[in-house]
Amino acid sequence: MVTRSDPLTLEVVELIGAVVARYHEEYEGAAAQHSLTGAQARVLGLLALEPTPMRRIAQKLKCEPSNVTGIIDRLEARGLVERRPDPADRRVKLAAPTDAGRATAARLRDSLHFAREPLAGLSDQERTTLRDLLRRMLGEGTAEE
Repeated sequence: MVTRSDPLTLEVVELIGAVVARYHEEYEGAAAQHSLTGAQARVLGLLALEPTPMRRIAQKLKCEPSNVTGIIDRLEARGLVERRPDPADRRVKLAAPTDAGRATAARLRDSLHFAREPLAGLSDQERTTLRDLLRRMLGEGTAEE
């Protein structure tokens, strides 16, 4: 693997860092408006997509399963999440959003304007190209593959 340190590459790295920092800042602020930590908001957002085993949540967040257990405990105490057996393997517990949890996740997602507003200024083709480049950088390939 060849690493590049030319001025253009360095500028792109700096811009990616700035985007990430601004996204995290807005995400933390939006989470706080819903009396959630950033980690709680991220877990709730993941669960709003589909009920998920705790181990998979930990993998996605790149943290220890014990950390996820604490987050789920706090979300469950607020009535935003519930634990239920996995129909495919009753030994596994799934974390799933309650109706209140899904509603909170939707309000949280709707309050994130940082990326949505600038992306609206790009054409469909530009957004598709950006998406595909980001997927490629993450080793995920493109939708067409």
